[in-house]
Amino acid sequence: MDINDLRSLFTVLGLLCFLGIVVWAYSKHAKKGFDEAARLPLSDDDLPASDRRQDQEGKANG
Repeated sequence: MDINDLRSLFTVLGLLCFLGIVVWAYSKHAKKGFDEAARLPLSDDDLPASDRRQDQEGKANG
């Protein structure tokens, strides 16, 4: 086995890993988790915006 065979083997393994990740990412099983993660920035926080701002200012002032 020479270096070119080894390079070819790593290329094929890399392609198979990539295709596996693509199949997993587009599967229906993973869709639920991705949908939940996509809604996180839009979810309501526990604190109102004014309280959050005061809390952050208090931490910044030390």
